[in-house]
Amino acid sequence: MNRLVFLVLLVCFSTINADDLRVSTSSGTTTGYIKKNVIIWNDIPYAKPPIGKLRWKAPRKIQDEDSIIQSKDNNFCLQRTSNLGGSAQFSDDEISGSEDCLYLDIYSPSKKIDKLLPVMFWIHGGGNTSGLKDLYDFTKFVKKHDVMVVTINYRLGPLGWFTHPAIQSLQDGEDKTSNFGTLDIISALEWVNENISSFGGDPNNITIFGESAGGHNVLSLLVSKKANGLFHKAISMSGYTESISVEDAYRQTNKSSTSNYSSWEVVNKILEEKPDNKLQDDYTNEELRDILLNFSGKEFYQYYSERESYEALPLLTNDGVAIPKIGLKEALSNKKHVNKVPTIAGSTRDEVKIWLAFSEYFVSVNYSATGSVFGLPKVILKDEDAYEAFNYYRSAAWKIRGVNEPLNSLMNSGNSNLYSYRFDWDDRRQYFVADFKQLFGAGHALEVPLLTGNTKLVGGPPVSNFMYPKGISKFYTSRNMMKFWSNFAKYGEPGYSTNNVKWEKYDFDKNNFSSFMIIDKKKNLKMSSDSITFKKLSKEIYLDQRLNDLEKCVVLYQMFTFVGNDVYDEYIKEYSGNCDRKETESFIVNNASVIDYD
Repeated sequence: MNRLVFLVLLVCFSTINADDLRVSTSSGTTTGYIKKNVIIWNDIPYAKPPIGKLRWKAPRKIQDEDSIIQSKDNNFCLQRTSNLGGSAQFSDDEISGSEDCLYLDIYSPSKKIDKLLPVMFWIHGGGNTSGLKDLYDFTKFVKKHDVMVVTINYRLGPLGWFTHPAIQSLQDGEDKTSNFGTLDIISALEWVNENISSFGGDPNNITIFGESAGGHNVLSLLVSKKANGLFHKAISMSGYTESISVEDAYRQTNKSSTSNYSSWEVVNKILEEKPDNKLQDDYTNEELRDILLNFSGKEFYQYYSERESYEALPLLTNDGVAIPKIGLKEALSNKKHVNKVPTIAGSTRDEVKIWLAFSEYFVSVNYSATGSVFGLPKVILKDEDAYEAFNYYRSAAWKIRGVNEPLNSLMNSGNSNLYSYRFDWDDRRQYFVADFKQLFGAGHALEVPLLTGNTKLVGGPPVSNFMYPKGISKFYTSRNMMKFWSNFAKYGEPGYSTNNVKWEKYDFDKNNFSSFMIIDKKKNLKMSSDSITFKKLSKEIYLDQRLNDLEKCVVLYQMFTFVGNDVYDEYIKEYSGNCDRKETESFIVNNASVIDYD
């Protein structure tokens, strides 16, 4: 038996040599390492550092074949340190990261495979204000399914999306963009197309996939002429389709609960601290550009980060460079603009519970001795019915805008190779700390650990044990997600689950019924359909006894001002009750306090 084990190990290790780990690229030579039968190449630069005079410019191609690539600490892009975004694991500073951040990692099976592998290109989430590649470990996914995964960093917040005449009016060509982060992602795709075959990946079979803002960015690449031909399949997980005009990005006129924070306001804050008392219009664009460029990245980011949370998600700009002038949503239905590739779009059943769970309006905490054993308080819901109602309507609105509408638009543009899902898995337990099934449900981003096979994404034990308890339920759900996603990357269709349930193509009929796969534990995994619309939800909420009149107005407001796009005036007339917009906005401001569980 010992001899047999030795021979097996000898065969396995003989498949890997130093040449397999060392790869020459256009950025230099990188040397990988083996982790759990997967080769990982870390921190490969895909563009020149966007620092100095390259700040707020399109990424520059890097050509440095003779250099030796080394791992880089602090390799992620500037952001406000956050537990939700993942950067808190790497820094205690209020603003963390670096402007020198355009790096990618590559994961590949270590075993010898006699053909080029499908490539899956991961775009992290975080509202385009936070997040980093190092948070995601695709080792298990890659090992099990013989695909390659590329993870990237890209510029975030006001360094990734910023519109001001002091920048764009003094620049030409691609540098006139407002969507620097979008062009970073495209630059990384260009690098992958040029170099991935050297790692054993197939440049003719690249699938882009991302979650939340990453899903949003996936949808944006579907309409960007700059990305045309750089990928062959797309997966948007909990994405959205909002973009704004160049004019509103600079001097905002249309306010909503999740609107952009205009560059005019940012620059005004900066100028308020200057002793000359000059107004913004008193400066030339050249003078303002010098002021902006003379700030360190962290100093500049501090002005931006002083805004109210989620009132300032950076939105894609209809700049005519990275994104068509007609806007992302409109372009998705236009044959002239769409990159027609097989596409999956989906959301989670309980998208917003991840935010409701941190709201003092819904939740109280008891720091008892029992709870402090694990450093966690006991979590108590103040009104369970209202909690579930808020989640139901707002999560349904997310599905309409982030899944149904973009897929319907793609159908209108002539794409019939479309698939939809809703992630329903919530097989958690009730502990003395909290009822995690009720508190988080199938919440936003909670499918990602099951896709990667890495539940440490939520912080490791004991939290990961509460959120993803061991058992067959978690195992099969994770296994099915990996199989569906990898099948799609290989063949352009998700195929069958482990228990032989076929994921059918997306369909949308004249009665507004749309079909989707319910991703859940084995016995609940199935194709389903619904016919949710904003009109139906408005009528349903009017009769809902779980909410008082003001709460109904608040829910409607949040539904109709989803991620920057304000359609409140359009849909509120479908509601039979009375809602005062100012009273609703006042309620939201007065109840915006957030629970800190630390």
